[in-house]
Amino acid sequence: MQLYAERPIRRTAQLVSDLLAVLLVVLAVWLGTSVYDQVMKLRAPGDGLVDAGTGLRGTFDSAANTADGIPLVGDALAKALHGGSDVGTKLTDAGRWQIEAVENLAWWLAAIIIAVPVLTLLVTWLPLRWHYTRRATAAARLRALGEDGLDLLALRALATQPLHRLASVGEPATGWRERDRDVIEKLAGHELARHGLAP
Repeated sequence: MQLYAERPIRRTAQLVSDLLAVLLVVLAVWLGTSVYDQVMKLRAPGDGLVDAGTGLRGTFDSAANTADGIPLVGDALAKALHGGSDVGTKLTDAGRWQIEAVENLAWWLAAIIIAVPVLTLLVTWLPLRWHYTRRATAAARLRALGEDGLDLLALRALATQPLHRLASVGEPATGWRERDRDVIEKLAGHELARHGLAP
């Protein structure tokens, strides 16, 4: 499998693009986790509400239980104090709702920050690398076949190379038809060079 070009300039460009793609993924993951951690700090007020509500509920329940033992007014006082306990429950519920909202926000922000660059690479960079690898591998296999492979590469060059490049060969079509070794090698060299491969 031909992952990289054999020609130095193209191989360097491919290595740089691969390195940039990896760095982009690493940066996206780092940024996503950093944003997640920073947003999760916003849950502190929710934790405070849960703690305050739990403490308030405990205080009012304890006071209600104590007041229940007072003769004559104990029942009425206990009912009033249990109403304060309900406020503690509402505070606890509000704190839990805020914690859940902050956790959801943190998770979604981190997911979006990581997913956008990764999906962009999957749609742009990865198909380009895959197509290059397929074409270069096929061209390298043809080159390894010897004369028959060079002949096919030369024919492909006749069909795909720009006219000014074909003109530099001399009479490429005639040379190919007459199996002129020099013409076939030049045409095959142009086609191999298109894929970053050495002749």
